[in-house]
Amino acid sequence: MWKAYNFPVFLLSENSTLALLEAATKNEKSKKSYTSDVAEFGLVMQTTKSGTHDSESCLREETCLPLGGYSVWSALPPINTSTSQKSKPIILAVTSMDSASFFRDKSLGADSPISGLIALLAAVDALSHLNGLHLSKQLVFVVFTGEAWGFLGSRRFLLELDQHSDAVSGLDFTLIETVLEIGSVGKSFDQGVKKFFVHTTEAASISNQTLDALKRAQDSLKTENVKISVASKSNPGIPPSSLMMFLRKNPDSSGIVLEDFDTAFTNKFYHSHLDNLSNINASAIAAASSLVARSLYILASEKNEINDSVLTAISVNSSFIDELLGCLLDCEPGLSCDLVNQYISPSAACPSHYVGVIQGEPSSSPYPGYVGDVSRFLWNFLADKTSVPTENRSATCPKHCSGTGELCIRGETDGKGVCVISSTRHIIHLLHSSSIRRIGKDSWALNRKKMHSIRYVPAYSTRLKFESDMWKLLPTNSSDIMGAADPVWTESNWDTITLRVYSVQHASYDRLILLLGISVTVAAYIAIVITRSVIRKALKRD
Repeated sequence: MWKAYNFPVFLLSENSTLALLEAATKNEKSKKSYTSDVAEFGLVMQTTKSGTHDSESCLREETCLPLGGYSVWSALPPINTSTSQKSKPIILAVTSMDSASFFRDKSLGADSPISGLIALLAAVDALSHLNGLHLSKQLVFVVFTGEAWGFLGSRRFLLELDQHSDAVSGLDFTLIETVLEIGSVGKSFDQGVKKFFVHTTEAASISNQTLDALKRAQDSLKTENVKISVASKSNPGIPPSSLMMFLRKNPDSSGIVLEDFDTAFTNKFYHSHLDNLSNINASAIAAASSLVARSLYILASEKNEINDSVLTAISVNSSFIDELLGCLLDCEPGLSCDLVNQYISPSAACPSHYVGVIQGEPSSSPYPGYVGDVSRFLWNFLADKTSVPTENRSATCPKHCSGTGELCIRGETDGKGVCVISSTRHIIHLLHSSSIRRIGKDSWALNRKKMHSIRYVPAYSTRLKFESDMWKLLPTNSSDIMGAADPVWTESNWDTITLRVYSVQHASYDRLILLLGISVTVAAYIAIVITRSVIRKALKRD
């Protein structure tokens, strides 16, 4: 996937496959025929100008676009940035939404990373149903995109934190106590036992607290046959993950990565179009989700405040997980499923978790231009599950979401939407609709008029700058630890791929016809010469 080739490679659709099989069968049956059916693909890549060998040159010639998308973060409960209260320590739950494969539009990534994404979404759903929950620490959920291409999402997120931008208002890197990342968890089912491995950083004290929380969560799931183990100490470090970027920024960062493998990947289809729905187990994802949900509750609560009855009440909906699997990893129903349609109107039914490209000028406005279907769904879902209804809930939005921190949800599906309060943000790509959730009287105690509003943060390489309607590559800054190793990935401009099948004559037959034509011509010439000679002799005798 990472190599350069001097020839194109096409993955056929089902219809194209049938058409070409029919043509091939016809060719096989007519070996003695002078014709055969051939296939021709239309040229798609437009970066054929001389000298456009890399991202810098093709961006300069405007024959490519940088890879990028929109990440989403949300807080539970929503963060109040306008009070003088001391900010709480942050427990960061992280996963990613994008994958990569040899074939661009077949990047499903069922086990890596979508199983982790679904586990986190189900955990958020489970936590959202707890009424009257009081946490001493702040839960923040982050879903990155672009991680398959040099960790674009996490790099941009950390840069936004450094710049204290509006997109991460309420967050502070120094307040992040620990990072719990959910990686590949879809293949942990082994002989009825769901086995998970915890890969830890060297920040022992906090990492041990996270590990203790996971083990306590495991003990509370006695009937689920869940087993947690610490990854082998012989490992050179944590596996490829967003947490690596946090460690690069601060080697003392605390965090763990929850995976379904120990010393080597169990996913033999990693970064392949074959990493699909048949490659994962729904019960393994449900077990991981239960572990994460209960661990987050333990981590965000003081030891003397942890209520065992509340802990055991945190229950993951397995039907919800099954529905997410069908929505995010299959074309039927795909993004046309009821769950997604509650929040957005998808542009296509078949999901693809390829990061995509940044189109046009990046915007941090509440309602930017193009945003991918999956990012929009995630934004709406998280905004729904972590939101608080406002007093303005009957108003049509987005025009009438006038309160500070209010945002419009469900506006994409019914054209009206509802105003709610949420800390949900886009860090790379996001959108602006979601559905409302009823909250009990004992839910989050918040100042409803002082919550900050949603922002979009376009995510792309930290070494790129958009000015004068074009992208420019910034020189490498050796003093910037994050930017020095930041790759700049781009995608060539291209049109729709076309395929046509038609009949052609064999070259040998063409040569035979040519030879016969030459022979006839020569014979005709000789015949004419002889005939003229005979006629002249005949005329002389007369």
